[in-house]
Amino acid sequence: MVYRRRLVDDALDELFPHLAAIALEGAKGVGKTATASQRATTVVSLNVPRQREILAGDLDYVVQVEPPVLIDEWQLEPSVWDRVRTAVDDDRTGGRFLLAGSADVAPGVRIHSGAGRIVSLTMRPLSMAERGLSEPTVSLSKLLSGSRPTIGGRSDVRLAAYTDEILRSGFPGIRDLPDRARRVQLDSYLTRIVNKELPENGAVVRRPETVRSWLAAYGSATSTDAAYTKILTAATAEHVNKPARATVDGYRDHLSRIFVLDPIEAWVPVFNPLKRLTHAPKHHLVDPALAARLVGVGKQGLLRGDGNRVAGATGTWLGALFESLAAQSVRVYAEAAFARVGHLRTRDTEREIDLIVEGEDRRVVAIEVKLSETVSDKDVRHLNWLHDKLGVRLADRVLITTGEFAYRRKDGVAVVPLALLGP
Repeated sequence: MVYRRRLVDDALDELFPHLAAIALEGAKGVGKTATASQRATTVVSLNVPRQREILAGDLDYVVQVEPPVLIDEWQLEPSVWDRVRTAVDDDRTGGRFLLAGSADVAPGVRIHSGAGRIVSLTMRPLSMAERGLSEPTVSLSKLLSGSRPTIGGRSDVRLAAYTDEILRSGFPGIRDLPDRARRVQLDSYLTRIVNKELPENGAVVRRPETVRSWLAAYGSATSTDAAYTKILTAATAEHVNKPARATVDGYRDHLSRIFVLDPIEAWVPVFNPLKRLTHAPKHHLVDPALAARLVGVGKQGLLRGDGNRVAGATGTWLGALFESLAAQSVRVYAEAAFARVGHLRTRDTEREIDLIVEGEDRRVVAIEVKLSETVSDKDVRHLNWLHDKLGVRLADRVLITTGEFAYRRKDGVAVVPLALLGP
């Protein structure tokens, strides 16, 4: 298979020659191993029993083989993290170690943070720019600069194509399969999470059907900040013997550890001119294709408006998935710009902004996502409210749509089809 270059490759090109150790973190299937292998001379795969046995018996093996060394699924032998850390203390020459991990270490396992020795980069499924449907014409990093770049460009990607992209997923090894094979593979991915990945990474799963039900309920809460009690109620509505809240909270923690849950935390500015903001995260799975499979609605159903959401959620199910697709891409672009992503909502729910991208200089780009080709003043009212509140600290305002053209409105809001937004 021909390697598909990723945005994180740019970061690795810039950083790895100067840093001794970099950890690539993310869910199974996002492409960590393929990306890291492009730079590795020696590969140690700890999901291969023999290689794991060798390393467990002699941790010094990683400093004896020819660098750069890729240690794949390092969390299966957590002590290797500390061995790499001490190796970096001894020799800080750049380009020595790449660690790929699809989980944090299990609870109770103590390792050094690696601060100052091992730098972590997050990988997510393919962004829209990485999928190659259109050439992006609007750069998130330029928007973050506050230079108010000229906004333009035309996209042939329409609602039906965005729906296809939601269902195809951004997992490199899944998205190009034939339709039926892809659906089977996504279902298998979800089954493997419950039956293998969770137990392998320290979770005790006594009732797999409960975990699957909770995942489906969480998926139906995509792009909302619904309370976890509401998600639990939806997950166990038909259960006679309901699991304890602590049990379900444990499942949630483990699913986050293996990067299957990818919530967006609430944004609270350091110098806070905004009052009464919520602190609840906005729910997202690592890929909206997983949410679509869990809820069980196909392309025609999505386009008809089918799909159940958690109680109290507004808008269509397709709209929620489109927002999740946009969020997935924006987070990849933000990672490339060394920026972080949050969301904003006031406690009275009168104001809500889907994505807040905050750069290293504390300036932010506010982004709303709308499943529509047309834009009205009502659609940008929260963006303009935030502009009034933050002033020059708000670098730019963006409304992501399914439309044809990118342009800047008279009020200064950039209207950008998702396919035209890039890093």
